[in-house]
Amino acid sequence: MHRNGPTQDIDESELTVSAPKEQAAGVTAVAVSLRRAVEEMGVIRTARTLARVNQVHGFDCPGCAWPEPTGHRRPAEFCENGAKAVAEEATLRTVTPEFFAAHSVEELAGKSGYWLGQQGRLTHPMVLRPGDTHYSPIGWDDAYRLIADQLGTLASPDEAVFYTSGRTSNEAAFLYQLLVRSFGTNNLPDCSNMCHESSGAALTSSIGIGKGSVSIDDFAAADLIIVAGQNPGTNHPRMLSALANAKSEGARIIAINPLPETGLLGFRDPQTVKGFTTGVAIADDFLQIRLGGDMALFQALGRLLFEAEDRAPGTVVDREFVDAHCAGLAEYEKQVRAVDFDTVLAATGLSRAEIDRTAKYLAEAKNVIICWAMGLTQQSHGVATIEEATNLLLLRGMIGKPGAGVCPVRGHSNVQGDRTMGIWEKMPDTFLDALDREFGITSPRKHGWDTVDAIRAMRDGRAAVFIGMGGNFVSATPDTEVTETALRNCALTVQISTKLNRSHVVHGRTALILPTLGRTDKDLRDGVKQQVSVEDSMSMVHLSTGRLDPVSKHLRSEVAIVCDLALTLFGADHPVPWARFRSDYDTVRDAISRVVPGCADYNAKVRARNGFVLPHPPRDSREFRTSTGKANFAVNELTWTPVPEGRLILQTLRSHDQYNTTIYGLDDRYRGVHGGRKVVLVHPEDIAALGFAEDELVDVISEWTDGTERRVEGFRLVGYPTPRGNAAAYYPETNPLVPLDHVAARSNTPVSKSVTIRLQRASHE
Repeated sequence: MHRNGPTQDIDESELTVSAPKEQAAGVTAVAVSLRRAVEEMGVIRTARTLARVNQVHGFDCPGCAWPEPTGHRRPAEFCENGAKAVAEEATLRTVTPEFFAAHSVEELAGKSGYWLGQQGRLTHPMVLRPGDTHYSPIGWDDAYRLIADQLGTLASPDEAVFYTSGRTSNEAAFLYQLLVRSFGTNNLPDCSNMCHESSGAALTSSIGIGKGSVSIDDFAAADLIIVAGQNPGTNHPRMLSALANAKSEGARIIAINPLPETGLLGFRDPQTVKGFTTGVAIADDFLQIRLGGDMALFQALGRLLFEAEDRAPGTVVDREFVDAHCAGLAEYEKQVRAVDFDTVLAATGLSRAEIDRTAKYLAEAKNVIICWAMGLTQQSHGVATIEEATNLLLLRGMIGKPGAGVCPVRGHSNVQGDRTMGIWEKMPDTFLDALDREFGITSPRKHGWDTVDAIRAMRDGRAAVFIGMGGNFVSATPDTEVTETALRNCALTVQISTKLNRSHVVHGRTALILPTLGRTDKDLRDGVKQQVSVEDSMSMVHLSTGRLDPVSKHLRSEVAIVCDLALTLFGADHPVPWARFRSDYDTVRDAISRVVPGCADYNAKVRARNGFVLPHPPRDSREFRTSTGKANFAVNELTWTPVPEGRLILQTLRSHDQYNTTIYGLDDRYRGVHGGRKVVLVHPEDIAALGFAEDELVDVISEWTDGTERRVEGFRLVGYPTPRGNAAAYYPETNPLVPLDHVAARSNTPVSKSVTIRLQRASHE
């Protein structure tokens, strides 16, 4: 059954604004979920699909990486945005060769990302050759040969870039990095470079592993949970249930965020009686911090913890833990005891009473979890900020005990699994040695390019081929004009995708679109149903099994695409058994068990009801595999983000109706924005002080120390309770404001939460 996508694009003149919502989820979320699902999939397909989301013998939601409960799973183990993600993938709308024949690339390039995504699932491999105005069909074998031939013309394997999105399964990710390293490069940028790379850098330095140390069960055992720089109501809605459960068990929850996010202030769980009636206020305290002020807050809390220890020796600092397991306490103590509170108040915008109260809760709590997301990682001092949060936990002995630890909440489903499977430009030699022993290849040891460096290389002509395994590279990356120019510099761009997106219309001289199966799709190899595995945000690995018949017989799994490309590129005599891997994914998992640390007996363990948890030495045994052999207190110079006179500091963020770069609809109902996306949220007093009026159209100009400026036009001013001096707007519309070189120290993560802007009356008015 074929359904056409919408013919109308976004009309920003239809945008309306209402008061922000006071509670998230509830009956409205159920109604929106079902309406969107039925529109895309029909009634029967909706019933068959949603009943399998995040179930033991079902498929993993293609949305966020929040874990499933280890005990009883509810019949509807998904959230509103999970239902939207499933509907997007399992849609009956299709993009066929006839669609491409009817629409030139130039015409498609004029459409919004929302319109492109709404057209439906890709059905056939397509090619755009030099001089063509339209994509045309190409056979799979010819597509593989085209890629292999182009790769064969490169002067060095390092002239190719192999990007990966978090939607890729463990099996596909493992094979993809194996192909890339067999080819001879470590150019494996991925979406993690743009989100939680700062978390990985900080945690690896502090505790020896770049992953969180808590499980879903730890939330019920915590008595203090701090949620910083995160909006669970939109980005990880199922987390609200875990927080509500923790609250019912007596936990205090503190939200630290520039914006008052609805999900943290009020939550109606649609699967409980209370949720349908009164709901629950999730956050006991809301600290409305200024953008870039988190590091100052964490250092101030460190000072106050030491002062509390002075008043009651032996009650605050966990001396037994610190003496046995930590290094650098004296240097850290000297640093934070010198913190100036006038600076802290200016940096955070908080009151001294709010900070003192938070320190008191932190000093008295028995089990503390600190959660965070992009609000911390996408700061220029993001790595240091996360180290400072970790310092607080180390001081109180909150690593390696139930109900306590670090909790970076990953975004895309399986982004953490990709890294575990080897998708990283800097994998350690121990991993590469194991890979070489298993397959008889010689992996390159020279580090490759991350996402930002890959864009620089394509921009400068040092890379000529780009292959993207999932994702929407153009819309996910900063500095849109530079990124688009970089891709257009390539001789060949290849996008392995489920749906049409902006990256298909910003292309190299030759371009390929290769349509792949999604999580919801049935994957048969020689008549045998295959399963893939994924890793959630808390290191649990489990199986995912698609159940739906694919919308086209021409779709191939990511595993098959990688293996077939490898056979074409290397030939049948290559030491890696690509044909066997393509036919039986159990054989891939057997290889993973011998190469990837913690994955021994993979096939058996992953088939347990809840899968299995990967080892985490700090959590499991308080073992810290750092340079000192201990957990390290970090010492960082206090850094924050002042607001220049007449300017604002902008953060980019998601609407409630989108996930990453996928835009489901045009209603950010929690913030009261409907029918459009080009808005900039500013405190009403700032709007007046800058000489503007609410609802006025403005151009947004970012300013940089090198004297350059960047501009986006025609944004509507919306009065919103942001901190004074701060502003917020949606991406990818505001990605052009963020220069490629505006990155976090030590992680190279684009800094999208700290952009100095000025407003100007719309140039086209």
